[in-house]
Amino acid sequence: MSILGNCVPQRVFFYFERLCAIPHGSGNCGEISKYCQAVAKDLGLWVKRDELNNVIIKKPASEGYEAHEPVILQGHLDMVCEKDADCPIDFTADGLDLFLEGDWIGAKGTTLGGDDGIAVAMALAILEDDTLPHPPLEVVFTTDEETGMYGAEALDASVLEGKILLNADSECEGILTVSCAGGARTEIRLPLTAEDNAAPCYRVVFAGLQGGHSGVEINRGRHNADVLMGKFLRTLPEACRVVTIFGGTKDNAIPARAECVIASQEDLTNLAEAFVSTHRDEANAGLTAIVTAESTASTCFDGESTRRIGEFLATVPNGVQAMSKHIDGLVETSLNLGQLTCEGNELKATFALRTSVNEEKMKLAKKLEETAAAFGGVCTSHGFYPAWEYKEDSRLRDTMVRVYEEKYGKSPVVEAIHAGLECGFFCDKIQGLDAVSFGPDMRDIHTPRERLSISSTARTYDYLCEILKQL
Repeated sequence: MSILGNCVPQRVFFYFERLCAIPHGSGNCGEISKYCQAVAKDLGLWVKRDELNNVIIKKPASEGYEAHEPVILQGHLDMVCEKDADCPIDFTADGLDLFLEGDWIGAKGTTLGGDDGIAVAMALAILEDDTLPHPPLEVVFTTDEETGMYGAEALDASVLEGKILLNADSECEGILTVSCAGGARTEIRLPLTAEDNAAPCYRVVFAGLQGGHSGVEINRGRHNADVLMGKFLRTLPEACRVVTIFGGTKDNAIPARAECVIASQEDLTNLAEAFVSTHRDEANAGLTAIVTAESTASTCFDGESTRRIGEFLATVPNGVQAMSKHIDGLVETSLNLGQLTCEGNELKATFALRTSVNEEKMKLAKKLEETAAAFGGVCTSHGFYPAWEYKEDSRLRDTMVRVYEEKYGKSPVVEAIHAGLECGFFCDKIQGLDAVSFGPDMRDIHTPRERLSISSTARTYDYLCEILKQL
C-alpha cells in the first residue's frame, strides 16, 4: 500500500517512495543505481552507469529550447543510515518504513534519506514529464557522497556539456547556497596494552544527545558523546580500567550516544550521574547516563592505556576551530570526532575535517598528526575534497533570485555553508561552471528524527520547473 500516494506533486512522491523501498546506504547503491538506469531506459533516454554506480541521463531540449545551454541537474543516491537502538530495520536488506505526520514525511526508527533522495525523485519526475519546457538536460546521480563524495570525485565529467549546475542537496527552502567547505576524512589509531582482569565490569552509556550533521550543527553547542566519554574517564578512580569503548557510526554525524565497558571495584552509577548533571544544559537537555552491571571480562586495557584513552578523547581537537573572517556566523574550519571503536589492541578514532580555506585543510590534518604522535598513535587522511569557491558573476544565481522574487514576493537568502557539497568536485572538473545548491525543508537530517516537508517539496519542485523554463 502506498503511504505517499496522495502527496503532491504525485510523480515526485511516487519516485521518492520507490527509492525509499530500495536499500541505499553509502556503499550499497547498486540496486538504486540500476533502478534509475532502468527508468531512463524505459523513457527512451541516453543513460550511462559507471563502475561506482554513478548514473548520467540525458534528455533533449523541449520544443523551442534546442539552442539553449544544457543544464545539469544533480543529486546523490546514497543516504546516511542511522537508527534507534530498538529499530529492527536492516539497512542492507530492508526498505524504510515511511509515515506521515501532518506536513512531514518520516521513517519509523530510522533516517529518511530525504538527503538526498528527494533530489533524485524530482529529477526523475522531470525526466518523465514531456509537458515541461526546458533546455537540454544532463541529470547526474552520484554515489557515496555521505562518506567522502567518492562518486563525484571519480565521475567522468567529459560526457557533460553543460556549464550550469543545479544541485538539489540543500535542506532549507528559500536558501540558495553558492559556496561550501572542502574537507577530508582522518583516522587516528592508538596502540593499547591489554592485561588480565578479575574486577567487576560496568557498561556506562551516555545517550539522549541531539547529534546531527557535523557541518550544519557543529556550532550549536551540541555535545559530542565520544568527547564526553573521554572526559568522564578522566574523573574515574585510578584503579578503573577500560574493557572496550564505542561511540558514533558516521564521521559526519555528531555522536549522540557513546558507551564504555569499565572494570571497576565500585559501582559507577553515582559517578556517571554526577558527571551528567554537570554537563546537561539547554542545548543538551536530554543527556542521560545508563549504568548496568556486565559479566566480568577476562582482560582489560592497562592503567596507562586507560589514562591515554581518556586524555586523548578529552583533549583532541574537536568542534569549531575557526570562524570566517569574511562572512558573519559562518564556521571556517571544524573537526568532528564521529566514530570511535576498539579494534583488537587499538583505539580507532575517525574524524570529518571541514574548511572553506584549502590551505587550512592541510594545517588541520597536520595538527591531528601531531596529536596522534603525542599519544603514541598514527594518523592517516583520505577522501580530500575541494572547497567550492564563491563566483562573483553568476547568471544562474541571478536568475534563481529573480524567479524566487517573482514567485514569492520576497528575496531568497544567498549564503555559503560549512557543510561539504559535491559542487566543489564539479567545479574542479568543468571549467567555468556556474552552480547553485537549493532544496526543500528538512529537519534533523542524519538522525532518526529526519523529516521532509511535503508542502515545501511541492513549492521547490514548482520553483525548479520555473527555473528550467527561464534558463
